[in-house]
Amino acid sequence: MIDRTCICENCEFRNLVFSSLNEEEVKNLCEKKEEQVFRKGEIIHHEGDSISLFKYLKSGLVKLYRKTPSGEEQVITITKPFEFVSNMSIFTEERYVYSVSAVEDSVICAVDLKFIKDLLLKNGPFAMGLLSRVARGNEKIIAQTLDIRQRNLVGRVAYILLYFANEIYNTRVFDLPVSRKEIADFIGMSTANVIRTLSDFRKDGIIRVFGKTIEIVDIARLETMSRIG
Repeated sequence: MIDRTCICENCEFRNLVFSSLNEEEVKNLCEKKEEQVFRKGEIIHHEGDSISLFKYLKSGLVKLYRKTPSGEEQVITITKPFEFVSNMSIFTEERYVYSVSAVEDSVICAVDLKFIKDLLLKNGPFAMGLLSRVARGNEKIIAQTLDIRQRNLVGRVAYILLYFANEIYNTRVFDLPVSRKEIADFIGMSTANVIRTLSDFRKDGIIRVFGKTIEIVDIARLETMSRIG
């Protein structure tokens, strides 16, 4: 579903990146922008789709992933609001190099890419702010991937639980937004190993599990497992 209502003047994201735009540029931005609503599980774009829009996540939660040659899904990262759902490749490639789908009901703000490129050429402060934010997003993905890879199975599962608790939801009780299989795809382990590790955490009193709801009971132990894993 598409909503063309424009409230850029009060947009939180404008304070992060678009603050360097004058009122005329904001007005022009509003004319080029649309809000796209995606329900949980819906595809925002597929790997290989043509790139014509600059996108950022206004609300919800999305995952970035790609298909391996064998057809398996490889989750790259899970992105929270006010982060990009399209990275630096939008300035260098004609087609997306990964897919994006909603793991919660989400709202994407999409702006005509040509308009953004024109702004980059005309407005130096805007260009620096936008490219710096895109670069930080890419650096975060790289750092997260390295953090996960240097851990064993227990450490990886602990790391992901802490990521949801501290970075995504800012609470120790949350509904797990992804399946056990998606966690396995994210951390590079088998689904069976993820299920077994979560069960061990529950038996050891580190977490409580109520369906999709996770409660971290002993965060100190979980942090230790993540750190030494």
